[in-house]
Amino acid sequence: MTSEAFPALRTATGEALVRLIHEVPSSALLPVLENPAFDETSLSLLLQRRDLEAEFLAEVLQRRQFLKNYLIKKLLAFHPHTPRTEGLRLLRDLYLMDLVQFAISPGVLPDLKHKAEEQVIAKLPQIPLGQKITLARRSPARIAGALLAEGQPAVVRAALANPNLTEAQVLRVLARGKLPPTVPQSIAQDLKWSHVYNVRLALIRQPSVSLATVLAFLPELTVVDLRELAAPGILPENLRKYLQREIQQRLERPVPNAEEPPEDPDERNLE
Repeated sequence: MTSEAFPALRTATGEALVRLIHEVPSSALLPVLENPAFDETSLSLLLQRRDLEAEFLAEVLQRRQFLKNYLIKKLLAFHPHTPRTEGLRLLRDLYLMDLVQFAISPGVLPDLKHKAEEQVIAKLPQIPLGQKITLARRSPARIAGALLAEGQPAVVRAALANPNLTEAQVLRVLARGKLPPTVPQSIAQDLKWSHVYNVRLALIRQPSVSLATVLAFLPELTVVDLRELAAPGILPENLRKYLQREIQQRLERPVPNAEEPPEDPDERNLE
C-alpha cells in the first residue's frame, strides 16, 4: 500500500492525526513527516510502533530538530529497526540508567549491547555510591563485574547478589592484578560463589585470602590442580608446603580394590 492512499497524513491534526499514526501501515507513513502538525509528541507516539521500517526511521533521523528532544533520542535508540550506525551515535547521549536498560533489553544487537555496557563502565568513577549500589543489584554481568572490582564493600555485596553476575565475570575480576583485598575476601565468604570450583582455584591465588580459607578449599581440589598450583612461582613458598602435603596425603591413601565385592552383612551374621 502506497502513501498516496492516505493523503490526510500531510494535513491531519489532533485526534485524526493520532488515529492515522496508529492505523496507517508502516510502509505508507513517510508523508506524515511533512505534516506541520506532526511534532515531538506525535513522533513519540509513533515510535512506540515496533513495525516501523528502517527507511522511515532514517528519515526521522535526518530531521535534526526532533533530536533536540531527549525522549525522541531514547525511543530511536531503543527501536529495533533504527539503522545500526545511527543507533551507536544515539547511545552516546543516553542517561546512565537508560544505557543499563538498553543493555538488558531483549533483542539488542550484541555490538550495541557491548557499546552500551562500555559507556556505563566508563561513567562508573563519577557515579555516587548509592547509585552504584542500585546499579550493582540489577546491571548486566560486565557492569556488575566492573563494580565488583572497585572494592567498595556495599557495592561488592550488591554485585555478588546480582542474578546476572556470571562465573566468567567473577573469574575475570579475580584475574586482575591489583585487586582491593575486600573483593577476594568477600567472594571467599559468599555462600554461592565460594562453592564454585573454578572460583576456589582463583581465590587460592589471591594473597589476601586467609590461610584458613585456602586450607578449607584444598580437600575439594583434584590432584592435577593441586600439582599445578604447587608448581614453583605460582604461590608463596609457605603455602606451597600445604599443597604438597595435601598431594602426599592423597597419594598415600589406600586405593579401594574394585574387584573385591563388599562384605555382605547378612552373610556375616550367619557365621
